[in-house]
Amino acid sequence: MSSLFDVTIIGAGPIGLYTAFYSGLRALKTKVIDAEPDVGGKIRYFYPDKKIHDVGGIAETTGYELVQNFKQQAETFEPEFVLGKRIVSLAKQPDETFLMQTEDGEHHYSKTVIIACGSGTYEVNPLVATNADLHHAKTHYHLRDLEQFRGKKVVISGGGDAAIDAAFTLQPIAKSVDLIYRGENFKGYEKRAADLLLSNIHVHLQHEITSLNEGSELETVTICAKPSGKEETLACEALFISHGVEVDFSFTKNWGLQTADWGIQVNSFMQTNIPGVYACGDAASYSRKIRIISAGLHEGAIAVNSAKQYLDPGAANEAMVSTHHEHFTN
Repeated sequence: MSSLFDVTIIGAGPIGLYTAFYSGLRALKTKVIDAEPDVGGKIRYFYPDKKIHDVGGIAETTGYELVQNFKQQAETFEPEFVLGKRIVSLAKQPDETFLMQTEDGEHHYSKTVIIACGSGTYEVNPLVATNADLHHAKTHYHLRDLEQFRGKKVVISGGGDAAIDAAFTLQPIAKSVDLIYRGENFKGYEKRAADLLLSNIHVHLQHEITSLNEGSELETVTICAKPSGKEETLACEALFISHGVEVDFSFTKNWGLQTADWGIQVNSFMQTNIPGVYACGDAASYSRKIRIISAGLHEGAIAVNSAKQYLDPGAANEAMVSTHHEHFTN
């Protein structure tokens, strides 16, 4: 039998990582499990180079820097990390502990569970165009290592915030940026969309990519105007595709959890309908929910405190202030 943990956190994004740190403050034996091969959640996958400004006390940071800080903090009390393993079942055992099984059959055991898996598992919607399969190496679905775009002719496909952010991020380093969107108006924030139209980025509304050139090197893309069907060829050395993602949150119902408003329904203690199972961050849903990182950090701490008192009803309501904790004072 695998080792029994006090708390197992499902999800290693920023909220899951901070929850692991706070669990350590409460002297709980902690495990963190995530389906991705590394920590950081959606920020690591989609926005590592994006500037982030809405985390309290940090005026500006990149997604990568933020994730690295959360990771370092989470490792303070040496939780066990299990990465690249997707949990497919969660069941309460006769002894009131929980058995979690991964997709490849591994078993994990815990006295309590905190679900911090964001909006669930996700897969990007791929580019569908002639010859797209010939140019996987130059087709990007997230911005990592911006230097690979330096001096390149970049074409972006998409009309949401991620596509617009990518265009502004790449404009200073790319030779040129063309933004293709099939709609009449962008779906991103209105001010950003307005700024885009006033920028040096070449915008092609009501167009979509229909084909890429043949051959081993990406050189051009063909776009088609939706109203007229007129085609145009653009020079292209790198593609960034932002066609949204397919999110799967259905597993929560299979686990017997009640859901509401794109999340698992919780009360003010972050308790789900299953005693001993809690949720926080984007995975949790309750009245007046705020979906920002700072709010999720608060929810993670509440979930840990609830788990602590579930295991020990006589425990204090909250953790000792970190500056007084023996780990930091010794």
